[in-house]
Amino acid sequence: MKHIASRENPHFKALKKLCQSGRERRKTGHAVLDGMHLIESYVRRFGKPEEIVVSDSGAGREEIERYLESGDAGMTLTILADALFDELAAVETPSGVMAVIAQPRCAHGVNQEIDAILLDGIQDPGNLGSILRSSAAAGFRQVLLSADCAQAWSPKTLRAGMGAHFQLDIHESCDLPAFLGGYRRQAILTTLDATTGLYAMDLRGPLAWVFGSEGQGVRPEVSESTPLRVRIPMPGATESLNVAAAAAVCLFETVRQRQSF
Repeated sequence: MKHIASRENPHFKALKKLCQSGRERRKTGHAVLDGMHLIESYVRRFGKPEEIVVSDSGAGREEIERYLESGDAGMTLTILADALFDELAAVETPSGVMAVIAQPRCAHGVNQEIDAILLDGIQDPGNLGSILRSSAAAGFRQVLLSADCAQAWSPKTLRAGMGAHFQLDIHESCDLPAFLGGYRRQAILTTLDATTGLYAMDLRGPLAWVFGSEGQGVRPEVSESTPLRVRIPMPGATESLNVAAAAAVCLFETVRQRQSF
């Protein structure tokens, strides 16, 4: 166990860089989980984190203290002065505990025979995390992200995912048109001008749902590789849905159809 009270401490600087730099997370292959919910979700699937970081005040909180005494905590324990911990936290009210983990990697490549979620240019970490959460809840395990998506393992995406990351096979920086070119099932894109409504589409077989960026939708090369289009019926006056909401509607209509037969 080590206690850090100085901003000049090399280990604190490394932690701060890992929390704030996507480049650092890609280089090291590590990520930071903020809060007990994410940590417990990780532990259930993968076991002990590499390191647990707690604040001085957090170490005295009942839930965190119980976890540290359980034997499930990481191999390394670092205690930070509250002011230093607050610098790492991405929220106004810090949780008092973080974990450093190696980003889980899929032991296999993408599978062009099974369900998939394809995300093209989703920029907002909150939207990305929400889509991952809906994907896990709907039973879609395989998720492919284009190179210009928000980073899946950023603190904000992890927080929005609420532990869904650890139920999924997440593939980042994917060539989506190449995947679609070899996909052996139906791939579907939602658009406002499609003639076929979502609820008229047969979604019972394996399929790939394709969702595009918040402002521009999918890129032309992805659109050209996705011949099936559906629209989500919106009888109200709203012009369109947030991409995370649209994904949830489509995924759970898929669940409804598959459970009805």
